[in-house]
Amino acid sequence: MAVTDEAIEKIKAMIVSGELGPGDRLPPEKELAERLGLSRNSMREAVKALEVIRVLDVRRGDGTYVTSLEPHLLLEAISFVVDMHDDDSLLELFAVRRMLESQATGLAATHGDDEAIAALQAEIDGIDAGVSIDDLVAHDIRFHREIVRMTGNGYLASLIDSLSSQTIRARVWRGLTEQGAVERTLSEHRAIADAIAQHDPSLATSLATAHIAGVERWLRQATQG
Repeated sequence: MAVTDEAIEKIKAMIVSGELGPGDRLPPEKELAERLGLSRNSMREAVKALEVIRVLDVRRGDGTYVTSLEPHLLLEAISFVVDMHDDDSLLELFAVRRMLESQATGLAATHGDDEAIAALQAEIDGIDAGVSIDDLVAHDIRFHREIVRMTGNGYLASLIDSLSSQTIRARVWRGLTEQGAVERTLSEHRAIADAIAQHDPSLATSLATAHIAGVERWLRQATQG
């Protein structure tokens, strides 16, 4: 194991064991390096690496702290990777999203309360096929985020959100607009929201699966054309 990797593992162990918790300040670099039996250089490189993946927060002139370790922070790097996709990997990402989001939609139909369902239906009521691409993208983000939030699983919500970044959504909606499919897609959103409101997890799951699979088919045609 490389020395820097060893330093990363040792800091990780301190967090996993509870020795360091969310918001805690790390000991000074020299003290921590001596305690863990590592060089200050390897410790410095480890801290930089953990800062990139949002485990640590380096505050110049103040010290280094453990972040909140919230799911949206720890999974943030996935959005960057997703945006670096090529057409083949984009289709693979949508396949993963279909599997996760269809099940999440079923869970939303099971666990969604009246307030969350009302917010989802209000989101649908506030959009129509004549809006701009930017507004469609914003709607899509809010719509799917509201559904996954109903599951009560922060990691699932952050993971699904990361798998379909704003860049990908803009590409999809632009293509749907060009093909005149916006009204049909929004109608699918409505059907999904209605199934959730009826607390019908089986129907909600199947509708979400069909909805995302339809986008996959369009992407496949677009990339092959």
